[in-house]
Parts: sequence; C-alpha cells; structure tokens
Amino acid sequence: GVRGLYQGFSVSVQGIIIYRAAYFGVYDTAKGMLPDPKNTHIVVSWMIAQTVTAVAGVVSYPFDTVRRRMMMQSGRKGADIMYTGTVDCWRKIFRDEGGKAFFKGAWSNVLRGMGGAFVLVLYDELKKVI
Repeated sequence: GVRGLYQGFSVSVQGIIIYRAAYFGVYDTAKGMLPDPKNTHIVVSWMIAQTVTAVAGVVSYPFDTVRRRMMMQSGRKGADIMYTGTVDCWRKIFRDEGGKAFFKGAWSNVLRGMGGAFVLVLYDELKKVI
C-alpha cells in the first residue's frame, strides 16, 4: 500500500543530504584552495569534480543500500519481512553480512555518477562566459 511505497524514504533523504553536502561543499572548498580558482583550467576542474563525485558516492552509498533493502521488502507480509525498520536494517546488514555489505555495488554507482562531475564543470565554465 501507500506505507510500503515510502519504506526507506527517510534513509534516502539522509543519504541525499550527505551526498549533496559532499558533492557541492567539497568541490567548492577544493576549488577555493587553488591559486587562481576563477581561472582554473577545465581539465583541473574536471579532475577535482571526478574525485569529489566518487568520494560523495562512496560516502553516501551505505544509505542507498539500506534504502534499497527497505524498498525491496515492501509488499511482503509476515515471515517474509526481514527488517522492522531502518535501524533494524542497518543492524542486521552489519551483523549478518559485515561492513563490506554496505558498499556492494558502490563502484558501479561511482561510474554512473561520472556525469555529475561533468555538470559541475560545465556549470563553472558557463558562469565564466556569462
């Protein structure tokens, strides 16, 4: 039902906040540390953006894992329900599968996020022109 539709929503929002904070915050901070941030070569900006996107993706990936697990059990009943809530999901994944389980698939997520790095660089380049 409607409740099942929103299982994992809160952990999803938490993950997005962490991802976006790292994505924009670290990028702007790293660019600000350069000798001439306003005239940074596009390749340097792209390398910084790639690094930031990868780090943000890896840091926020455990939240994505928990979100997916919670959403995958929606519509199940009784004994088929593995997790009673988000905290229970975190606990059981860590206890039963170990810390590495939170990062299964993180590399493909990093590769998928490479377009986000391009958006950061393109935005900065457009700001220079305008």
